[in-house]
Parts: sequence; structure tokens; C-alpha cells
Amino acid sequence: MLAIRLVSGPERPDALAVPIHPARAAEAEGGTGAATLPAGLPALDDDVLAEAAALAPAARATGRAGEVHVHLRPARTPGRLLLAGVGDGDEAGWRAAGAALARAAASETHLTIVLPGDVAAGAVRGLTEGLLLASYRFRVTEAGDRPALTDVDVVVTDPAGFADVVTAAEVTARMTHLARDLTNTPSSVKNPQWFAEQVEAAVADRPDLHLRVREPDELAAEGFGGILAVGGGSASGPRLVELDWRPAGARTHVVLVGKGITFDTGGISIKPRAAMKLMRKDMAGAAAVVAATLGAAALRLPVRITTLVPLAENAISGSAFRPGDVITHYGGITSETTNSDAEGRLVLADALAYAVAELKPDLLIDLATLTGANAVALGKRTGALYSDNDELAADLLAAIDAAGEAAWRMPLPADYVEHLGSEVADLYSAPSQGAGSVLAALYLREFTGDLRQRWLHIDMSAPSWADGDAGELSRGATGWGVRGLLRWLGTLA
Repeated sequence: MLAIRLVSGPERPDALAVPIHPARAAEAEGGTGAATLPAGLPALDDDVLAEAAALAPAARATGRAGEVHVHLRPARTPGRLLLAGVGDGDEAGWRAAGAALARAAASETHLTIVLPGDVAAGAVRGLTEGLLLASYRFRVTEAGDRPALTDVDVVVTDPAGFADVVTAAEVTARMTHLARDLTNTPSSVKNPQWFAEQVEAAVADRPDLHLRVREPDELAAEGFGGILAVGGGSASGPRLVELDWRPAGARTHVVLVGKGITFDTGGISIKPRAAMKLMRKDMAGAAAVVAATLGAAALRLPVRITTLVPLAENAISGSAFRPGDVITHYGGITSETTNSDAEGRLVLADALAYAVAELKPDLLIDLATLTGANAVALGKRTGALYSDNDELAADLLAAIDAAGEAAWRMPLPADYVEHLGSEVADLYSAPSQGAGSVLAALYLREFTGDLRQRWLHIDMSAPSWADGDAGELSRGATGWGVRGLLRWLGTLA
């Protein structure tokens, strides 16, 4: 990960970045519309600021967030001057600028970025997150494709005053990188046992984090029928990870649940090849909640968090569960499995029921790459959020937006509940009446018991993966949910 250093003055850098804003409407009436430098930038040698101010209109820079213009200065220092658009100057604009600079300066070894004296803490956080997130490369398949850029100096008038926000940004980025690594890892390496071992390794030197991993015999003894059914067709047995962060003085207890299907063939209801090839990402929800919990512990957030990760590989064999089977979940609710490719809700149901019966949290949140219907409804960048609690939904949506992710609240229509009825069990696991993401959420709600009004579900299948580099996202797993959860958990603190 990039090393970010806050400094009070530049040290004759080879590559220097200067922020630029779009021209204000009044200034643009003359027809130029040229971008402008913010006031209060520190003094630089050789009239660099004057040159940057002259370059902006010559380069037809607009100052749009994420726009970067590179100007070469042979035989001078700095040798390269980068004009980085920050848009309106809010946190999102600075995040876009940081991401664009990480890509534009990827061939440099060191970059210096000067900020105006009145820069806000949110701007520094956004810039730092953008730099760190966009510079991500997957540790295995792209190990030889890493940028040369390793160090960034950020020039501010009061380095100590921004130390906390940079630390928060660094923790957020590091945890997002972890979630991306876990999700990107091929399923030839990644199975339920492997994932549990990664969590064990992450908490090995953290005595303040408590971990329990249930293996198949324990799952059977305690009645986790959904996890056992989905994992029953694989040679790699299922697991249930339970990770607990219990800080002193915590007044709120949150349970996070993440779907952890380490590969999804669709089971006997087998997927077509095109739909199966990226199913290593079907545990992105699990990766997000684990990374968010580790991040909360690193930031010492005074919120108790219990994270549950039901892990299974949905495979095809003589022992795989079948459409029409009846499964008894933790706590006794039964499901008729209409489609073995709707397996994620079966493992989540066990975890939700266990959380309600045994953990009794104040708030219950689950994240899952649950349905393709999420992408049909909301496209590739937006998660579908469901909750009966208006305040909880609004708070989490605000945190997700502030963190630079996107979600949209979807309905839980009362008249759709009748579609869940089965003749041989309490519930159909996957009714065939359409509205796939909505019906999946309604099904999960049936396992929330007296926490129904304090439960929230996010279907984040689509935004968990990026087909190419875009802004702070790198091709592959996005780590979606880590940033939003950490922002929200911080508000609870």
C-alpha cells in the first residue's frame, strides 16, 4: 500500500500535483470557463504556481473531479506538474482526484501534492482514500504489474491536525484491500477452511478479538441445517466463523452477517458457464463484514461487533441437496428448496436465526451477493438496501454515500409475503413470481424474529465486482461495503 506522509512544505519534488477547481459561474461569463487554482496554496520555487495558473486555461482544464493534466518541465524542478481537478471540493471530488493522481503518477516513485491552507478534513480523507484505493493490485495475479509509485507527500499547513483523518483513511483502504484480496482469490485456493484460516491469521496477534470457527460436526450438533445442506455436495466441508470485537464501554451491539459461498456452481440447478466463471466472488459479503470488523478494532471504535460468516462451497455430487428438499434451519424454521442456485439465503437464514436466538444484538445487518436481480434493478454500481426501519435505513444510506459507495432503498411489500408459502415446509426458499431481490429479502426477514424492526439487508452482488478500472475501483473485486460499514459504525461510536 502507498505510504502517505503529511508534511508542512515540499522538498523540491520531481513530480508535483496542484488542485484546480472549475471556474465559478461569474468568472466564466466571459466565455473562458477555465479552471482556477484554489487560494492559499503554499509558496513554491520558480513561480510554479504562476505557471500552473497559466497552464490551466492553456490545457483547457475544466477542474472536473478526477481530471488530471500532466505538464512536463524539462531540466527544472519539479520535472512534472500535474493539475488535478477536485470538482466542487467536497470529499467525493477529492477522492476522485486522489484516484486519478494515483493512476496518472503510477510511473513516478514519489509524488508531492500541495493543498490550500483552508483545506477541510474531509478533503484530506477523500484524497488519501482515493490514492490508496486506486493504487490497489491483486497480490497474486497482478504481482508483477505494480505501479512504481510508493510514496506520496501531502503538504498541509498543520500536519498534526490531519493525522487522525489520514489514519482513518489508511485503515479503511487497508481493510478494503483485504476484502478485495479475499474475494479475488481463485476458488482453487479458496474454500471454507481457507477463508476461516485467513481470519484466524488476521486475529492471531489481536487478543482483544475473539474467534470461534464451527466445523461440520459442530454445525450438525447445533442444528445449522442450511449451512450443512449447501455445503453437503462439496469435498470441502462448510464452516461458521464467529468473530467478536468487545471494546470496553460499548453501549451498542451490532451483528454483521456476510454470505460466504466460496464457489457457486448453482448445485444441481447448475449455472451456465458464463454465469459461473466469476463465482469466486460469491463470498464478497463475508469478506466485507470481516474486513469492517477488523477495521473497527484497528480504529478502536467503542461499538461491540459480532460478525457471523456462514461458509460453504455449493458443489455438485451425489450428496448435494436437491430442489424439493426440506431443510430445517437453526431454531426450527423449515424451507422447501425450490432452486439449489438460491443457496446464499439458506446459509444466511441459519446465521440470522442464530444471531436472534443467542446473541440478541441491538442491530442486525447482513450483506450478500444474493441475486442477479440486483443488477437488473440498479445496475453495476449500486447495492439494494432493505429494511423496515426508516431511521436505520437512512443512517446507513448516508454513511454509504459519504464513503463513496452507492445503495438504493428497495421496498418490502406486504402482499408479496404470500409467495413464500410452501405446502410441505414453512417457506419456499426461492418463489418463482419474479422480483427476485425483493423476495429474497422477504425470505430472510422471516428469520429475524423480534429483531425484524432492527434488521437491514443489502444485496450487493452487482457492485462487488468491477469489469475495469474506474475511479477508486480497480478491475476485479471492489471490497464494496467495507467503507460504508466503517463510516456507519463510526457514527454509532
